[in-house]
Amino acid sequence: MYLVLSLSVSLCVLPVQAQDMTLQQCMRYAVEHNHEVRQAELELDNYKAERTGAIGRFLPSVNASIGTQYNFGRAIDPETNGYTDVSTFYNGYQLSASLPVFDGFSRLHALKAAKAGELMGQSALLQRQSQTALDVLQAYTNVAYYNGLVKMAGEKVQETQLLLKQTRLLEEVGRKSAADVAQVESQQAEADYELIRQQNLYASALLELKKTMSYPMSDSLHLDFTPNMKDSHSQCVGNFDPTWVCSMDNEQHPELQVARYRMQTSKHEWHQARASLFPSLSLSTGLSTTYYKTLHNDAAQSFNQQLKNNMGEYLGVSLSIPLFNRLQSLSSIRKAKNNYRIACEAYDQKRLELEKLSREAWQDWQGYLKQTAQMEKKVEADSLAYQLTRRQFEEGLSTAIDLHTTSAQLLNSKATLLQCRLMAMVKEQLVRYYKGYAIWTE
Repeated sequence: MYLVLSLSVSLCVLPVQAQDMTLQQCMRYAVEHNHEVRQAELELDNYKAERTGAIGRFLPSVNASIGTQYNFGRAIDPETNGYTDVSTFYNGYQLSASLPVFDGFSRLHALKAAKAGELMGQSALLQRQSQTALDVLQAYTNVAYYNGLVKMAGEKVQETQLLLKQTRLLEEVGRKSAADVAQVESQQAEADYELIRQQNLYASALLELKKTMSYPMSDSLHLDFTPNMKDSHSQCVGNFDPTWVCSMDNEQHPELQVARYRMQTSKHEWHQARASLFPSLSLSTGLSTTYYKTLHNDAAQSFNQQLKNNMGEYLGVSLSIPLFNRLQSLSSIRKAKNNYRIACEAYDQKRLELEKLSREAWQDWQGYLKQTAQMEKKVEADSLAYQLTRRQFEEGLSTAIDLHTTSAQLLNSKATLLQCRLMAMVKEQLVRYYKGYAIWTE
């Protein structure tokens, strides 16, 4: 019974562990587990805490205090206000509240700066997630490329093995020489070497992908390359619309949003610094009471009676007018204004940079789509040339060198076609990225 149960559990678990991950799944996994993304989430929480603190500055502050004092030796008697040399016990209670009425709109600008900071934190988190997805995209593309090369190299090994058998049979019947057999053996050794080299490159690229995804290095990672290897050149080749490029809008891009909200934050911090030149007005109120007892004297009033009789209240208004603080306010205002101008320049620079990169990504995407279409035709031609050369080699009309040349040309064309397809996929995702889309959720 135990054996049957353990076998059923293993059958249920194995398919989940061996499930192949697509590009989108790899991106989502990385976004959920990346350490820099988690740091950005904590930084966003700090911005939210600053916003909460800015809201709290509009509320009154309330304080309560309790003091106890034991006097011995010469001291002042609070009942007679004269000196006494007996031991006394003193207990005081105070409750106070204060509320700033006007501070040159400093609190208002601090709240606006905190709100802009929170939005900047959200955009920074989105930017970190997008950058993580792009890193995974690049690493995933390298793995897909080397995976394709490994398959091509494996097919080449099988092909050379079969060709070597055929050449040896032709040698036995006298149609091929020992030199032809040696050349084919050299080609087989070269194919075996290339397979081992591509397998090592694939293993290194897979490790890099695991690191980028924050995936456990000891766990096996199974990938599904099928959804990303479909021909997509028919989507845009021949349908190029120049007006689409002119209307490309990067306003929703997280990097530009971070620069925009940083500019808004600097603007409100500048206005907040200028508020130090205005007078400030605040209200305060409170109540206090005391309890006093001369030790070893039973004639003192009770605790409750003294708390009631000694109760006092106050209400105050405070007006503070800044006159001269050694030019500190002017210096702070100047720095804040310069920081705002720096943020404005950084925003304009980032917008221009993103516009250039988005147009470049669009042009590269269109270029790789067209290159893919042309390379497909070249692969077909090179494949036909290789088949004809191989038939001629079997019939003794061409040499092993000719066969090796056409085979290498076909393999190079296939590798270039694979690279064009993958780069077209990468550039398409970059176009979506510069448009502000969350590419890991699509």
